Amino acid sequence: MTDLPGRRLLLVHAHPDDESINNGATMAKYAAEGAHVTLVTCTLGEEGEVIPPGLAHLAADREDVLGAHRAGELAAAMKELGVTDHRFLGGRGRYRDSGMMGAPQNDRPGSFWRADVDEAAAYLVEVIREVRPQVLVTYDAHGGYGHPDHIQAHRVAMRAVELAAEPAFRRDLGEPHEVAKVYWNCVPRSVVEAGFARLREAGTGDARPFPGVAALDDVPGVVPDDEVTAAPHTAPYVSAKAAAMRAHATQIVVEGRFFALSNGLGQPLLADEYYRLVRGKAVAVREDDLFAGIEGAEGADAAC
Repeated sequence: MTDLPGRRLLLVHAHPDDESINNGATMAKYAAEGAHVTLVTCTLGEEGEVIPPGLAHLAADREDVLGAHRAGELAAAMKELGVTDHRFLGGRGRYRDSGMMGAPQNDRPGSFWRADVDEAAAYLVEVIREVRPQVLVTYDAHGGYGHPDHIQAHRVAMRAVELAAEPAFRRDLGEPHEVAKVYWNCVPRSVVEAGFARLREAGTGDARPFPGVAALDDVPGVVPDDEVTAAPHTAPYVSAKAAAMRAHATQIVVEGRFFALSNGLGQPLLADEYYRLVRGKAVAVREDDLFAGIEGAEGADAAC
């Protein structure tokens, strides 16, 4: 890639919709500010449950067509966020959705959970060496909530960061590149609790969009407040995030500032998004810019 923008952000996610739920406002913010935002999605999400009755024919247990449909939803979501660089790890369909932990699909040939980490990481190394991001965002070691593909995405992303910087590794994949900062998605407990309080005040039940309220444990990446090290100001982009989530219509129902997945239980749709720095140097106890402290990158594209 030639003429690289001053700021370059790479996000690694397991399935279509994960990016919009976790980082939609962040992606919209940096894209609007002129940064080059790259999303790598590791599977097509073939094992997702389909919510709308009108799309029931896409269900994974009927025909293996859900993945193609979800790829289209992802493309629509990226338009809402203003992100033009989206790729599937190793090419579309290279790795298959593994289903929830313990499901038979975990052992299906081609499932992402069964992938060799170094082999999968090499595909991401090629992207890193091409795009040369200063910042990479992915999940924590638990994958946020224990889904095998999220755990594997974490492993692959962290390994790729190591290998991309290693001069002796696969020079055919491009010149070595060191990612300056790696962040893991997280959500401060106090913010989640406040969001659930607002949902309960709004009410649930037959006359409301959601019959009940999800448990706090259903929210991935909840951490004590003092573990959060970055909180970019993303609230102005919450409308773009909500639109991107609506684009994933097979997986998400959005109603105002709340949403639900296939269990139908309401969760807060967070306007602010939070991160934990695990590689690189922080310049504040809680940074307001993921590129903070990176020479030549901090605010470089704000006027674009």
